[in-house]
Amino acid sequence: MRITMIGSGYVGLVSGVCFADFGHDVICVDKDAGKIEALRRGEIPIFEPGLEQLVADNVRAGRLSFTTDVETSVADSDVVFIAVGTPSRRGDGHADLSYVHAAAREIAQHINGFTVIVTKSTVPVGTGDEVERIVRETNPQADVAVVSNPEFLREGAAIEDFKRPDRIVIGLNDERARGVMTEVYRPLYLNQAPLLFTSRRTSELIKYAANAFLAMKITFINEMADLCEKVGANVQEVSRGIGLDGRIGSKFLHAGPGYGGSCFPKDTLALAKTAQDYDSPVRLIETTVSINDNRKRAMGRKVIAAMGGDIRGKAIAVLGLTFKPNTDDMRDSPSISIIQTLQDAGATVTGYDPEGMDNARLVIDNIAYADDAYSAARDADALVIVTEWNQFRALDFARLKSVMKAPVLVDLRNIYRHDEVTKHGFAYTSVGRPSNDATL
Repeated sequence: MRITMIGSGYVGLVSGVCFADFGHDVICVDKDAGKIEALRRGEIPIFEPGLEQLVADNVRAGRLSFTTDVETSVADSDVVFIAVGTPSRRGDGHADLSYVHAAAREIAQHINGFTVIVTKSTVPVGTGDEVERIVRETNPQADVAVVSNPEFLREGAAIEDFKRPDRIVIGLNDERARGVMTEVYRPLYLNQAPLLFTSRRTSELIKYAANAFLAMKITFINEMADLCEKVGANVQEVSRGIGLDGRIGSKFLHAGPGYGGSCFPKDTLALAKTAQDYDSPVRLIETTVSINDNRKRAMGRKVIAAMGGDIRGKAIAVLGLTFKPNTDDMRDSPSISIIQTLQDAGATVTGYDPEGMDNARLVIDNIAYADDAYSAARDADALVIVTEWNQFRALDFARLKSVMKAPVLVDLRNIYRHDEVTKHGFAYTSVGRPSNDATL
């Protein structure tokens, strides 16, 4: 099929490339001419494992191309996906749908024959109705079916998630779109990937409900971690003990410094705002948002406590700046609030991240950046692990101790055991685990 992807950011690029890899002819469109030129040169604007090679393979095969020309690409397409950003709107927290609405107007002007317009962006309930209204207002002669098809991609594992999904949710109010969307996903459908057809509004809510539920799981286990520290229990064993229950599951039950990234912070907030607009408040989600926001600075205070309560004039090394490993995404990363808390208390900070340094420089001020973990740790009074990159899982503690001013490790991801760190002479602090238990 002929597919146009409006928006060549994270979701649009990954989705477009994977559709091309299925055998469809895909054009990825973006207004940013610089980004399009870079993509044509094979330069990928985001870090996502496997994406660069997949782009190169499909460009070479002639199934994937990049352009700023909306008119030609839309006119020649059977399906047009909207995959533009929906950031939190400044001032009130609602999802900013201006890019979605602008895309709908532009698409409407260039439609040629029956076309399925698919909202891939994460949008509040009722957005599909508004997209359809805009299209019909802009071009009353347009023959379209507007569909909701939310993405469920994890950064760092997006290609795997796209090609081997738990489910493919398709919300439609026009049955003509059912066959088209089945054909779009046919390569997966033949492998029995679960296609779930719903109404358009139901599909839109599924996306928000899924992200909100996962955010609640993270926040729940983080609160359990705080309780574990007070009562002398081990949050990792609590996580395992409840996660083995099939009704609960083990995923997203890992205590840490709070969630961040491009989805959970804005989507939980947008869902809460939508629910308020419909006079059906979601108190659990509202509380989740508040707890998570507070937790990030609380982790900064945890570092301060581990260093004796006074860090003025101290040097602190932070390992991991992105919100999770295997991405360069700094959006709402816990490291931002943690570092700010440390700076507010008078410390100087040196940071290192395997992939996120360039993006970190755009959002974190007044810190030094190192070339590796050991350079970051040089002359530091404490080392803090914020993001659990694999290369931080086997640190040479003898080497670290030789370059640090004071052997203090604060492990906010619980990737080490107490005994394997303290045997090298380090003071060790983790999350939700009693510090006096040598088996942890």
